Amino acid sequence: MITFFVGLLVLLLGYIFYSKFVERFADVDPTRKTPAYTMEDGVDYVPLPPWRIFLIQFLNIAGLGPIFGAVAGAMWGPVAFIWIALGSVFAGAVHDFFSGMLSIKHKGLSITEIVGIYMGNGTKQFMRGFTVVLMLLVGTVFIMGPAKILSGLTPNFASMTFWIWIVVIYYLLATMLPIDKIIGRIYPVFGLSLLFMAVGLIIALFVKGYHIPELSIDNMHNFHTDSDKFPIFPMLFITIACGAISGFHATQSPLMARCMTNEKYGRPVFYGAMISEGVVALIWAAISMSFFGGIRELNDIMIANNGNAAFIVNEISNSLLGKFGGFLALLGVVAAPITSGDTAFRSARLIVADFLRFNQTSIKNRLIVSIPLFAVGFLLTQIDFSIVWRYFAWSNQTLATVVLWAITVYLMQEKKLYWITFIPALFMTAVTTTYLLFAPEGFSLPKEISYPAGIGLTMLAFFGFFVYKKKYFKRELTDA
Repeated sequence: MITFFVGLLVLLLGYIFYSKFVERFADVDPTRKTPAYTMEDGVDYVPLPPWRIFLIQFLNIAGLGPIFGAVAGAMWGPVAFIWIALGSVFAGAVHDFFSGMLSIKHKGLSITEIVGIYMGNGTKQFMRGFTVVLMLLVGTVFIMGPAKILSGLTPNFASMTFWIWIVVIYYLLATMLPIDKIIGRIYPVFGLSLLFMAVGLIIALFVKGYHIPELSIDNMHNFHTDSDKFPIFPMLFITIACGAISGFHATQSPLMARCMTNEKYGRPVFYGAMISEGVVALIWAAISMSFFGGIRELNDIMIANNGNAAFIVNEISNSLLGKFGGFLALLGVVAAPITSGDTAFRSARLIVADFLRFNQTSIKNRLIVSIPLFAVGFLLTQIDFSIVWRYFAWSNQTLATVVLWAITVYLMQEKKLYWITFIPALFMTAVTTTYLLFAPEGFSLPKEISYPAGIGLTMLAFFGFFVYKKKYFKRELTDA
């Protein structure tokens, strides 16, 4: 229990102190007009109050990741608490904050265009395709996840296919309509459901006397049943993504950058929403480790149910909060991915529109872009959920890595403290490259090859950055 509260304290102190430190390097100007005013179009650029923007940002990023990812991540044991707390403060929240602030700086542009500005046209072209694919994977995951939970709640009424169609129809409306018509209105309701879920479950856990495993020198090891196949590095850092750092968030921050009325709200909205998501992930990791009697028992349950985190969520919610409370909690769990899935498709629409320079004011133009995206997304729902989730997880963290490098280049060019993103960028480079080499959905190479090669590629990135830095400032002096 002490470890859990220390994790919460780290998240809180990170927001109070570190976020203010990071804010100093973002060139925040409260007097500067934001894109919400200078480019207002009544569809995507719509001024919204900061409390509403925070709720939308929080629900956009808090999909299945901090819930399903934390449940699966708990299989590694208390070491997961370290990654959630430190990852959120020093990597995820910094990544989200600069993603939003750079979008404001560049007239609300999508993250793919921002990456192109700082990392070149070649990277931009690659990121356009890569990010749209990721958005389709996210949207698909967040169609199938909620549909699976809802079909479990209505076994005698509606099948999973029925709920897939309902979610798809909602997504289409939310993607097409002005952001303040559906997303801006229903998110506060979903937010209350998600809040009830998180707070209600952790209170019930304490009241009923469950023991949360503590982190100590003796148990700072891999509790995963198949530890050889699932080592802590890099597998844990890919599994727990949205609860620590997630590239998906970088695609969501520009949505709110187009609605923000003052740059001073960037810290509470972008940094604060990520810290809030870290709290949700911490709660679910703690409950998962303790509810079934321990970490070993959690592993056994997950293996028996083929890694189906939805089963774990259902069991925990109904047992701790009763049928009615469990029903409300599950609505919160359903609301979280749905409110990420709709904005995933919306982000994909805007990325394609930015690339094509295709004005989105008319509904006809929105339909032209949206319908093909939804057609592909629906086809992906026919693929096994676990396969889609694994590829989403790696793609997600790879995007986060690229965005961290783009932010680092921006800070370097502006002669600011680039180490605040340079170190996380190096770490995530090591994670994603090692995972690609080692994981079964990658090259399935042995540890003896994957680890040295992953570290070697990270060292190349390290030295490559300083070579680029030297050339950049040399060119700048020549041009001057």
